[in-house]
Amino acid sequence: MRLLLIEDDDRIAGPLTEGLGRYGFTVDHVRTGAAGLADAAADAAPDLVLLDLGLPDMDGLDVCRSLRTRSAVPIIMITARGEEADRIVGLELGADDYLAKPFGVRELIARIRAVTRRAGAPAYAPTGPVDVPEAHQPASGAQTLGPLAVNRRTREIHLAGRHIALTPREFDLLAFLADDPGTVHSRQQIMDTVWDPHFFGPTKTLDAHVAALRRKLGDPGWITTARGVGFRLTVPGDHSAAEGTG
Repeated sequence: MRLLLIEDDDRIAGPLTEGLGRYGFTVDHVRTGAAGLADAAADAAPDLVLLDLGLPDMDGLDVCRSLRTRSAVPIIMITARGEEADRIVGLELGADDYLAKPFGVRELIARIRAVTRRAGAPAYAPTGPVDVPEAHQPASGAQTLGPLAVNRRTREIHLAGRHIALTPREFDLLAFLADDPGTVHSRQQIMDTVWDPHFFGPTKTLDAHVAALRRKLGDPGWITTARGVGFRLTVPGDHSAAEGTG
């Protein structure tokens, strides 16, 4: 299955092309809307278009409009524009789906498969062994860290007997850090494990989730920052774990 990626940021396009290639896709990458329109009009037209909206020569919405007037090729918009208005306009112009950055390659592949099923395009079929990263599997059962109780079986958190409501990603992050309390986990290690080894987008999403957990736990001391490295989970006021990590 051949994909046309229209994306001007090589920091995203390079890893994305490599990641999709590992799943059996052939990816043609262009950096401008004009080049994308030319490629889509060639004899060997792509099976699906991944379209960024923030292009240097023209708005991605105009590219989408032009593509749709000449072709029924499935289009998935991938962009940092997450506003509802942009999503609505893109879909009304003929895009088949909309994926806001940051995102993981597994989510993108799920979208590709769903769109191609709906559009009747060639089905996704890997051309070789597919390296599908396994989801993080933390220790089973309940775990107690001071007043904090983490129950992985029920995916519930209690602090001093009080239930703490977390989003699924917040729970995954807290459970991962709780697997080895006191140990510093690098930002990349956390992103690879809790999010996706092929995660495309700013890592500030990790900082946002850490901030949310600190707020919900009521004490920033639960998750401490190792400057330039990453984060670790400690019981506030208990310095033994931190001292034992070296």
